Amino acid sequence: MSRLRSFLIAGALAAPLIPATRTSSRTAALGTIAGKVVTEQAVPIVGAQVAVRSGNRSAVTDGNGAYRIDSVAVGEVVVVARFLGRSPETRTVRVNEGTVSRADFVLKEDHLRLDELVVTGVNEGKRSTSLPFAVLRGATAGQGTFNTEEYARIYENAWQSPSATPLSTFSIDVDAASYTNIRRFVGDGQLPPKDAVRIEEMVNYFPYDYPDPAGDAPFSVTTELSAAPWHPGHRLALIGLQGRRIPMEALPPNNLVFLLDVSGSMDDPRKLPLVKAAFRLLVQQLRPQDRVAIVVYAGAAGMVLPSTAGDRKDLILDAIERLSAGGSTAGAAGIQLAYRTARENFLPEGNNRVILATDGDFNVGVSSDGELTRLIEEERGHGVFLTVLGFGTGNLKDAKMEQLADKGNGNYAYVNDVLEARKVFVQELGATLLTLAKDVKIQVEFNPARVAAYRLIGYENRVLADRDFNDDAKDAGDLGAGHAVTALYEIVPTGSPLDVKVGQVDHLKYQRNDATERKAVVAGHESEWMTVKLRYKQPEGSTSRLLAHTVQGETRNPSESFRFASAVAGVGMLLRDSEYKGKLSYEALLAQARAARGTDRDGYRGEFVRLTETIATLSRRVAVKQ
Repeated sequence: MSRLRSFLIAGALAAPLIPATRTSSRTAALGTIAGKVVTEQAVPIVGAQVAVRSGNRSAVTDGNGAYRIDSVAVGEVVVVARFLGRSPETRTVRVNEGTVSRADFVLKEDHLRLDELVVTGVNEGKRSTSLPFAVLRGATAGQGTFNTEEYARIYENAWQSPSATPLSTFSIDVDAASYTNIRRFVGDGQLPPKDAVRIEEMVNYFPYDYPDPAGDAPFSVTTELSAAPWHPGHRLALIGLQGRRIPMEALPPNNLVFLLDVSGSMDDPRKLPLVKAAFRLLVQQLRPQDRVAIVVYAGAAGMVLPSTAGDRKDLILDAIERLSAGGSTAGAAGIQLAYRTARENFLPEGNNRVILATDGDFNVGVSSDGELTRLIEEERGHGVFLTVLGFGTGNLKDAKMEQLADKGNGNYAYVNDVLEARKVFVQELGATLLTLAKDVKIQVEFNPARVAAYRLIGYENRVLADRDFNDDAKDAGDLGAGHAVTALYEIVPTGSPLDVKVGQVDHLKYQRNDATERKAVVAGHESEWMTVKLRYKQPEGSTSRLLAHTVQGETRNPSESFRFASAVAGVGMLLRDSEYKGKLSYEALLAQARAARGTDRDGYRGEFVRLTETIATLSRRVAVKQ
């Protein structure tokens, strides 16, 4: 199922999930049309448009592919269903007064029917480009808009020799904001800045077919070694973690504080209206044992709704609907009030969390990164964690929001439309709300008898000192219920031509580091490529637990997960114009990704293929201009 964003999603921002345009109250005889839109395999299509041909009544399908159009004039009407990349289908429906008429649709895939949508070329500010990619229309970071988006500089991980540097240590990263942000840039007709591309967040956006954990472990560990798709002489090692999946009804009670930015910078179609639509989805998932408070901040922070039981959805939704944007941004004051509220309603056996929604612009009050992170680190010690959601364009403080989420034992996501909000707040709600394991670190020891050089792909801002692995005071990433984490290492096997540049150091004066000494270290372990060690803590624990996994054989037939993850990483390297990209090409990566789509129940992989096709088109146009 293709899951490309339709520009019609914009209509969902200011209305219930399945919006319908109503006729005038003067219409005497009205009825309703409802149904589902699915693929040929009966998979629901999310975000399809269903419209009555005469008039302006329409709806967008929800997460189950269902739609409902109210206030339709009685009589025979023509209804059409459309979705990008699929042939439209038409039905003639008889509408009767006061009843619901059924109209279901099966949309067949048609790669030749990529609707040509006009995308504003934000780089030049004057010309428009027609691209086969769905976009959410709205303000972009161009054409007279002052752009203050910020991204931290990324220095790619270099090749290492296991003889000199046998250990590679890093913190896991469950964030996926970079992928969604890249999709936003491409939808606006431009390639993302290089430093907006964090390859590990691209790879970790997608679910993979890793086994569920067995026994008491909160996550499973999967490893796989095969030929590197972009360099047949090299190998690629995959390390995959899969957190235990827990349904919403089995989650512990939630004590949530919505911390919503309503400052002037949020007065934009892609910001506060989308925030309200996103949190409406979350409210619909709440149970009676859950509690929600709403804190907002602009020129000052204020309490919009005190802690309220989850079954009082009318009160919670009404508080959300009343929000409006204006004023400066006292972000730190809002965070302080939100944490105080969370502590006052603390659930000892529950999930206590602040969910911050903002474009990241903190410009009044305590605003330095150091002061904010110290505040958040102190609060996480009280058992209150922080999830950060980024919204909007032109003002996105990506680096700051990622840092705040990391220090708050939470995750950072970028929400660019209602469908992404559904992914975060419906499909992956357990991962968003419940932490299974905290301070999860990975340390890999490479065997120089098998590995001549290695390179960690991505995770540049998660690299740790080797000594940090055994230091339980060192903060690291956290794994939520159902979260998957994937890491990739490119490897040059021992005995193959060393066609990469590996840093060298002078021989030591006071210690031996000759080949004889190194051979003695690996004796008896010649068949092992590496040992993967993991440390994690229980959510309320302070002492880490150790897991170890040895990688020995390699496979000639890598799994779909391996092939798809490596295709995503390859696209990331091309977007970054990585010095390590070798002979990578979009054409080869597209073929690989298409072949590894699998069942693709939620359509994420199909969307990636379409996204990469558009990236390839944009890249060719950039190359021609240069």
